Amino acid sequence: MVENTVTGYSVLQRALHWLMAALIFFNLIFSDGMEHWNRLMRRGEAITPDDISSANIHAYVGIAILLLCLIRLAVRLMQGAPDAPPQEPPLLKLAAKLAHWTLYALFVLMPVTGMAKYYFGNDTLGELHGGPLKILLWALIVLHVLGALVHQFYWKTNVLARMTRGV
Repeated sequence: MVENTVTGYSVLQRALHWLMAALIFFNLIFSDGMEHWNRLMRRGEAITPDDISSANIHAYVGIAILLLCLIRLAVRLMQGAPDAPPQEPPLLKLAAKLAHWTLYALFVLMPVTGMAKYYFGNDTLGELHGGPLKILLWALIVLHVLGALVHQFYWKTNVLARMTRGV
């Protein structure tokens, strides 16, 4: 077996991570414009240009997240990623790997299902987008942050430094 020589994330990987985090939080926290547009559409009420602009911001940020995710995946495949620290128990290493790849899947599925609703009127995928996928995304974000804190303060590993300073 070839030993992984990657010990930290590149500047590009870290920039993509934090930019995506900011855009994801923006869309999760400031989804009111899209939700308002959706309510108006369901009720058959008039939609103003301001309503469309607010919904478009949410949609365009989602599209940016999708594109950044695809770039991030390509960079990860080319540059690799550091192994989990040895202090992490094997079962938690597996859980972390599953959580990370599920996050990547959500970074694709959320924009695709959102676009299916907004641009193509697919209500089923829209419900999936604003319901179970959104809940799963929030849950995994919380677990991701908690995992980083456990690494930092319990196992005292360099996981946070790898994604902040690249060490």
